[in-house]
Amino acid sequence: MGLLDRFRRKPKPGVLRTASSNDTGHLEEWAAARHGVEAFVEPKTTVTETTVVLVAHDGEWTRRRIDGTDGAKKFARKLGMPIYDAGIVGYPQRMRDYTARQKKRP
Repeated sequence: MGLLDRFRRKPKPGVLRTASSNDTGHLEEWAAARHGVEAFVEPKTTVTETTVVLVAHDGEWTRRRIDGTDGAKKFARKLGMPIYDAGIVGYPQRMRDYTARQKKRP
């Protein structure tokens, strides 16, 4: 244990981190820099809080925590984007294609 370790803020084991203004700020900036963005809400699990995945027209995507399903709906309404439940509709093929293209890059 280092000298300053006891003063660092560490989350308690088993405590989920909730969404922060940094998370929503990232999502807003990301969506503003791309077009054709759609939101896909992922439900809360035992490991993570509710998250939202934003997917652009070309399949590029990002994921961050959000303040519940209602928070995700409010966020999508604010930015004027469609929102889907990922557990029901799944993810768009363009997202999987984008991820596969990124894996092939050197």
